[in-house]
Order: sequence, then structure tokens, then C-alpha cells
Amino acid sequence: MSIETAATRRRADGPDRAIPEFGWALTVLLREWNRGIEAAVGDLPYGTRGYGVLAAVVEEEHPTQAALAARLGVDRSTMTYLIDEYAALGLVERRHDPADRRVRRIVPTERGRALLAELDARARAAEENLLSALPEPDRRRLRRLLVRLAESVPHDPDHCGTAARVM
Repeated sequence: MSIETAATRRRADGPDRAIPEFGWALTVLLREWNRGIEAAVGDLPYGTRGYGVLAAVVEEEHPTQAALAARLGVDRSTMTYLIDEYAALGLVERRHDPADRRVRRIVPTERGRALLAELDARARAAEENLLSALPEPDRRRLRRLLVRLAESVPHDPDHCGTAARVM
């Protein structure tokens, strides 16, 4: 069904009662976005979750493993396995915090940074493919509006809405 067809459908009980187009559109777009991103980064251990973790490690100022788990809404034991695997692959390192030797910071390696740059390019291509039906100015506007809307949602520490990139 085309977007135009779905957007113009009306319930049988009255022409002013539109079918929930917004929810439908978000569901369709999120499903397709997830498919595209998973295809783009799926060869990375832990797939899109791992991509989000690697991005957070690269973009943040040496987070702790616990802080990463809380920020991204990932179980702490799952985060331990993920960081163990990424350390074994040479993507990240655990380093002692100079201010508190009991704390270990997660630091990206050059290999991790290079892999993230490659994954970012693939993810951007997948996103561009999804948005290809829109002219470029509309794509930029849609991205800005979605980010503004997402930033307006109150932060829930149990369901972190500030996950890096994908989650």
C-alpha cells in the first residue's frame, strides 16, 4: 500500500476519523530502518547493539562499563561480555582511571575508530536508501524534526532515551 493510500484512508464510522497514520508510519519506518541498519552493521558481533556501544565508546570521554550499560539500556552482564569480545578483537581497551585506580574506563583503539567510520558510512547509506523517496531538503528537515521531538521526551533512566545512534 502506498503512503498516499494509507494516509487518505478513513474509518468507516466517519470521514473525520483518520486511521492512526502517525503510528503506522513510525512502525513501518522503524521496521525498515532496523532492517537496513542490521544489514549494514550485522557482521559486527552483537549487531546494532554492538554498533551503538562502539559509537558511544568512541564519542564519549572514556565511559565506564557500568555507565555505558546504564546509558544504553543494556544489562550489565551482557555489557561485560560485549566489552570482553570487543577488547579481544582490538576494538576497545579497559584502562584504569588515573583519578581512581578502582575504576576502569573503556577506551576505543585506532582499529575501533576505523571500524566505526566504516560502519557509519554503511549506516548512512542504509538511511539514505530509506529516505530516498524524499528530496534532500525534506530529508534534512525530517531528521532535525525527529531529533528535536526525541530530545523533548523526558529522560527515563530505566528506559534510556539517549542511546547512541542505534539501539
